[in-house]
Amino acid sequence: MQSFVGENLQFLAPRDKAWQPTDYLPDLTQESWREQIESFRVPAQNLTDEILVVLVGDMITEEALPSYSVSLNALARDEHGDTKEPWAIWLRGWTAEENRHGDLLNAYLRLTGRVDMRSIEVTIHHLLAEGFNPKTHPDPYNGLVYTSFQERATKISHNNVAKIVQKEGDANLYKICSRIAGDESRHEAFYTKMMRQIFELDPEGGMLSFRNMLKGLIAMPGRLMYDGHDPDIFDHFAVVAQRTGVYTVYDYAKIIEHLVSIWDEPHRQVSGLAAKAQDYLCKQSERYHRLADHVTETLVNQPKFPFSWIHDRKA
Repeated sequence: MQSFVGENLQFLAPRDKAWQPTDYLPDLTQESWREQIESFRVPAQNLTDEILVVLVGDMITEEALPSYSVSLNALARDEHGDTKEPWAIWLRGWTAEENRHGDLLNAYLRLTGRVDMRSIEVTIHHLLAEGFNPKTHPDPYNGLVYTSFQERATKISHNNVAKIVQKEGDANLYKICSRIAGDESRHEAFYTKMMRQIFELDPEGGMLSFRNMLKGLIAMPGRLMYDGHDPDIFDHFAVVAQRTGVYTVYDYAKIIEHLVSIWDEPHRQVSGLAAKAQDYLCKQSERYHRLADHVTETLVNQPKFPFSWIHDRKA
């Protein structure tokens, strides 16, 4: 795959043209910095507690980037840290681009004054210290299935936040989330293309790996987050994301449907266990769509949870 990866490094943005977090934040070097901060803070006052919780959860997940980079090194095998092989170049470039997401969202939330930044920092500390296991070992195909799924999931989540905050009147946050979603879209396109190539080269192996990943559910990257008080804070955050429509079981089902389609799963010529896996995969989207109706109904009657991230207000 090294040569194929090398042919697709254009999915990384040119470094000299890449956006940076400061492009979307008040310029503290200007004499008008006070006015810039004030105008930046005003629209954020209209954001609901629910959207703040989702935004914080998304930001904490992005800030755990070092764990994801370490995990993906199973694909790159960049043993020396500066290897010039295409996979290693991709991983370092991907890490550099993803690193901006947490930086920008962190700065945005800090400037708004709407959240408890120390509680958020504690959660980031815990999440990084706990590590990250996407449950892809030892099959590198699993890693490509996982990244294809997760990049699409984060793109959907950031795009949905952008749509909501645009309606709530925060043009700054709309631009921020839209920009981050754009990065996720490019990264999704790369990983999806890499996995499609696997299906071209090894359809049976690819089919079995995809089935294995979906059988255990796709492990969410922030599932081990902990704020020092609520051991179930990730589950509570996920409930709020579902209620607000930012990321739902319907989205999970649609991602499966999309990947089955873009990897041309129904038309692959496979046999034996791979054929059984093929049948399983082609039915999963429908299964999760049915489950989504039940989950949505259940959440309507659940109480709201207090979040330390928003000074123990309930969301």
